[in-house]
Amino acid sequence: MSDVPDPWQHRVDAVWLDRALDDDARIAAIDALAAELGGEHSVALFERAGARDSAGREQEAEPLYRAALAAGLDPARRTRAVIQLASTIRNLGKTDDALAMLADEYTATRGGQLADEAAAFYALALVSSGDTVRAASVALTALAPHLTHYTRSVTGYADELLDPRR
Repeated sequence: MSDVPDPWQHRVDAVWLDRALDDDARIAAIDALAAELGGEHSVALFERAGARDSAGREQEAEPLYRAALAAGLDPARRTRAVIQLASTIRNLGKTDDALAMLADEYTATRGGQLADEAAAFYALALVSSGDTVRAASVALTALAPHLTHYTRSVTGYADELLDPRR
């Protein structure tokens, strides 16, 4: 149930890109577009959650993200929904739940399209949990392949942070 017509997605994308919209207007615009798909459509739920999350309304966003995930999303949106939900619940003080979700997503996405995004939010959750060394290792591991030089060294140092005997 995560298929949407291209023209619909283009209109949603345009709402997200429209810097003239304030939070309330963006939520209203997304809600209107979501209504076209129906209240239980997974992508409609996901977009509604994202609009609220972006506006700092995490408590409103959380159940919408959960409903979107339960309704079934395509793999890329599912990963985005997990990352966004985990970030939301981390902001709501549910660090352990966020950390568990992001650890799983970090592992599942390694080498995939949204691997760096999962790593970034996993690192943030690790910092929130007090595990700053593991957070640095995760962040450096994600960064290393993008470096012009020193990829192997940075990867080695990231591993060494977790196991100083290396």
